[in-house]
Amino acid sequence: MLLQISAMTDQLSLFLCNSRPSFEQPQSLETLTKEIVAQLERMAIPQCIQALNVIRGELHKCSPMRNEPVDFVQWVAAGSVYANDYNPNSVAPPEMELLAHSILTDGYTQPIVTLPTDKGREVVDGFHRNRVCKENKEVSARVNNYLPVVSIKSSQSDLNDRIAATIRHNRARGKHSVDAMSDIVIELKRRNWSDLRIGKELGMDPDEVLRLTQITGLAEVFAEQEFSEAWEAGHAPSGSSELLSDVIEDYQPKNNGRILHTWENWECYKAGFYAERPPAGLSNEEGEEIYREFLSNPVAFASALDDVIAQWKNSCEHYLTNDRMNRIAWLGQASAAYAVQMPSGCRGGYNRLTKEQQVEADAIALQYLNKWLEANDREPATMAEALGRTEAELY
Repeated sequence: MLLQISAMTDQLSLFLCNSRPSFEQPQSLETLTKEIVAQLERMAIPQCIQALNVIRGELHKCSPMRNEPVDFVQWVAAGSVYANDYNPNSVAPPEMELLAHSILTDGYTQPIVTLPTDKGREVVDGFHRNRVCKENKEVSARVNNYLPVVSIKSSQSDLNDRIAATIRHNRARGKHSVDAMSDIVIELKRRNWSDLRIGKELGMDPDEVLRLTQITGLAEVFAEQEFSEAWEAGHAPSGSSELLSDVIEDYQPKNNGRILHTWENWECYKAGFYAERPPAGLSNEEGEEIYREFLSNPVAFASALDDVIAQWKNSCEHYLTNDRMNRIAWLGQASAAYAVQMPSGCRGGYNRLTKEQQVEADAIALQYLNKWLEANDREPATMAEALGRTEAELY
């Protein structure tokens, strides 16, 4: 049946692309279209979608808008679409809920921008639209576990251009982690992009490019520049930075020893680390109190940490190899999610501890951080190093 569709599609494409208008053509076009529709209606869903993609592809070849990616939207298996490793955009849980509601109510109104690869399709823009299909059973069932995609222009397939395209899409409507954006800028500078080009491609003014460069503390990158007085190196202005724990896909340069895993492979995510509220109908205040009680019990805290570093391989690799974040805080939140099912949103319970209890909890977390680091052939960290090279607090 697909062969029949392909043959009829070829006829339709030739008809539309090569024929000149005549009084007889509308009827011929109508007849040919009806034949194709009749064939499609007899197909099972997977075969029908495959055939429609073939038809759209052929029509796209002769479309006057064929230079625009949106002219050729395909439906592909959701499992073939995977996240990139450089997107610093984050969407908070309430906005994710709204996105799911929007898709359930209005349908998919925007395709996901992708790059075809040997592995499937890498997301350039639309990571969260991709997530909704994979996490929301109602959405997945409605679209038969397929996602609408377009392909980025072949001229934009280079990694530099894909990074720039992702940032352009995100900056038009989203928000970024300052630290993750800083790493993007540094990576592009390492790839010999000038400040002028970075600013043009990512929609930044020169001062913003310089500030993001300063955050990393990599003096060699901006040795010829004057320091801006607006931000001190290593610090972001108050209220401007997203917590790194909120960034689902956070980019880091590949040469700094980090090990990255995408969110769907994080054990902490599966354990409810990012849940919006405590389980069993508990209020956030009740959750914070449970969090406090847990951290105030050194034996229970240490036992949970022991299990986390032993059992959460992917999460520990992703987070504990990131020396830019507060790893002490992450271990506290991870152990609470593991042992008492309290999400990171209840981290305010740490502030309910006495100062002495906080010091003791931090010391226990450092002990297990170094236990994990040494077991993975890494240098142990001091408390200052474990608290991260940024001021972001995760507790």
